[in-house]
Amino acid sequence: MVVIGGGAGGLAVAAGAASLGAKVALVEKHKLGGDCLWYGCVPSKTLLKSAKVAQAMRSAQRWGLPAHESALNLTAVMQRVAAVIKEIAPNDSPERFRSLGVEVLVGQGAFSDARTFVVGARALSARVFVIATGSRPTVPPITGIDAVPFLTNETLFDLREPVPHLLVVGGGAVGSELAQAFRRLGSAVTVVDVAPQILSHEDSDVAAVVYERLKAEGIEYQLGASIVRIEGARGDLRITLKPSERAEHTLACTHVLLATGRTPNVEDLGLERAGVRLDNGRVVSDSGLRTTNPRIYVCGDVAGGYQFTHLAEHQAGIILRRAIFKLRWAKPSSTLPWCTFTDPELARVGLSEAEARKQHVAHRIYRFPFEELDRGRIDGEPEGFAKLITSPRGKLLGAAIVGARAGELIHEYALALGKHMRASDVSATIHVYPTFAQINRRVADQRLKEGLTPRSKAWLKRIFQLRGV
Repeated sequence: MVVIGGGAGGLAVAAGAASLGAKVALVEKHKLGGDCLWYGCVPSKTLLKSAKVAQAMRSAQRWGLPAHESALNLTAVMQRVAAVIKEIAPNDSPERFRSLGVEVLVGQGAFSDARTFVVGARALSARVFVIATGSRPTVPPITGIDAVPFLTNETLFDLREPVPHLLVVGGGAVGSELAQAFRRLGSAVTVVDVAPQILSHEDSDVAAVVYERLKAEGIEYQLGASIVRIEGARGDLRITLKPSERAEHTLACTHVLLATGRTPNVEDLGLERAGVRLDNGRVVSDSGLRTTNPRIYVCGDVAGGYQFTHLAEHQAGIILRRAIFKLRWAKPSSTLPWCTFTDPELARVGLSEAEARKQHVAHRIYRFPFEELDRGRIDGEPEGFAKLITSPRGKLLGAAIVGARAGELIHEYALALGKHMRASDVSATIHVYPTFAQINRRVADQRLKEGLTPRSKAWLKRIFQLRGV
């Protein structure tokens, strides 16, 4: 097996195949670990943790403690980010993978034909190839963008200077997380998005909880607005906006962060010589991640669709089953959970309410708020709610949680959906008191309570001779 790309998906495929006894070569043109380790999940969540601690210090009176507003040092915070990356990096190092029996090659390569991948002077042939080249930040075609210094997730964590005013282009998960982090670390922050709401792939009632918290923390929003042009120099940038129903106006800022999506890395790989077809820049593959060349699979961000580290690792398992054991395996996208790590967090799995309506799926909606959960009051985190989407007969279709620990809590519903359970199965499961996990049972209980109508209650009283009011 030849694995092309040393990000999360490629590393999982290479390690798995080697452990099963396959002969594996892993090709990476830069450094192992990919976007997740160097520019994505690891640094961003490390930054968010520092920002959350800073926010807790300044709002400590919520817990009966004296508040403390300290002079924040972004350089020190970014040095901690770099230190955490350094701690984790050995897990993805060439030395570790060579110890697993994987041959690691560093360099740019390309297919010379349908059966050969060339790296420098090496021509690699294999029974199976896996394209796991990841993605890169999308740079939108904004007038003037090429002439100004802008940030992406690939350059943001190199900052060692103050950021007085950060303008974030994009109100999705990455834009929202980093906007909140920099606001909590002392920067003025403005978020611009052409969409009418942030986190536009989520239900509006769920996204609104995050939006209201971020606004309350001082983030300014320009939603439903397109960027006409950008000009200036580092520390003195000007962005001209055109809201949908108002005249153009200009905003000044010191730094601009582009968080406008990802572009798959498919260039210069010789895919046409390998017989791998592209469709609008995306690799064409079947449900088992096999491309139009049956020897070649695709894994991770470059496969298109949802771009999460945990999905890439899951896809690695699919490829190993298909390529080595010849088992048929389809991608269970309906049970894919994800989380936006703002504070409060927003996590979802399965159908959303909007998707159920769009697909004309018969459904019921149930909600339970964190403010009615004892642990929410104890920890001073009462914002948000859990939301269930079920069939009329109670089969689980989807779940969303916006609130404390949502990223941890959603896994119970991911398991329940994957096992085709009903809301009553979760309701019947004992949950430890007092925990945030109780919200999963409490929202499922709403389904049971719905059936306790005045008519059914009257029959229960009659049949079981109950004497209450």
